[in-house]
Amino acid sequence: MKLQPGREAVVRVAVATLWATPEAVRPVDRPALAPRTDIPAWVAGMDTDQRVGECVLSQLLLGERVLITELRPDGWARVVAVEQPAAELDPRGYPGWLPTAQLAPADPNTHAGEPLVVDAGVTALHAAPDGPVVVPGVVLGTRLTPAGGPVDGWRPVHAPGHPGPLWISEADVVPLPTGRPEPGEVLAVAERLRDVVYIWGGVSSHGIDCSGLVHLAWRRFGVTLPRDADDQAEATAPVPLGEEHPGDLYFFARPGRPIHHVGIVTAEPGGDRRMLHACYRQRRVLEEQLPADRAATLVAVRRV
Repeated sequence: MKLQPGREAVVRVAVATLWATPEAVRPVDRPALAPRTDIPAWVAGMDTDQRVGECVLSQLLLGERVLITELRPDGWARVVAVEQPAAELDPRGYPGWLPTAQLAPADPNTHAGEPLVVDAGVTALHAAPDGPVVVPGVVLGTRLTPAGGPVDGWRPVHAPGHPGPLWISEADVVPLPTGRPEPGEVLAVAERLRDVVYIWGGVSSHGIDCSGLVHLAWRRFGVTLPRDADDQAEATAPVPLGEEHPGDLYFFARPGRPIHHVGIVTAEPGGDRRMLHACYRQRRVLEEQLPADRAATLVAVRRV
């Protein structure tokens, strides 16, 4: 099978970066463009200003589905990330560009088996139990399909672009939940991403932005939220200010402007307002009491 416009494909690398245009990429982005991406090297190679360049739109995880809308002869595909709702941009999902080498044709023969989800911050897929690494940098929230039962603490899984099963440590995966998680469970996952560096458009434990943190924490439990903060606000239920609980969401906007920031509530009602968020200013994920300027732009409390 080949990649074709109008058909779905899947991401075959651990983390694929979605670009505004192929022409927007910079020399520093080389590790994120390779057929075997090295996102930690990409993040480490950027200075703080390059980490917030708007050439990056979002990121997609191994196995994530996209709809191909255009293929260019220079190795780029225009896609819609159908698992990242973005109603204001495209009703089908989040649009952008990916290198075609990071995609594989979608397999119409769906593999049976209870889906798994990566629960480790970062792990890898191996050629054999405890064998050579084939896909490094696989991150929290990645969904995998089992290819058989566990063997000596390892699980065989199907991986896009690889004909045979690859292996992951059994300690790094859990069954994908089928029930709705408690907000506190989601907050606990997000808490594990403290001190991860801020990357504009990031959706991984290598680097993340504010709405990416919310999207990824819920993704770990099989719940699909929109990619951007303003869409997340539209997709969640209002909560009266003062009645928020840990796991709810704070949204921020300047007067007359759309929502530009989101954080996860960490404090019980009646005390100081606190949140966990990927902070653009401090360039990392942190938990803090709302500073005065944040409190002044708090416009909504919402619940998933």
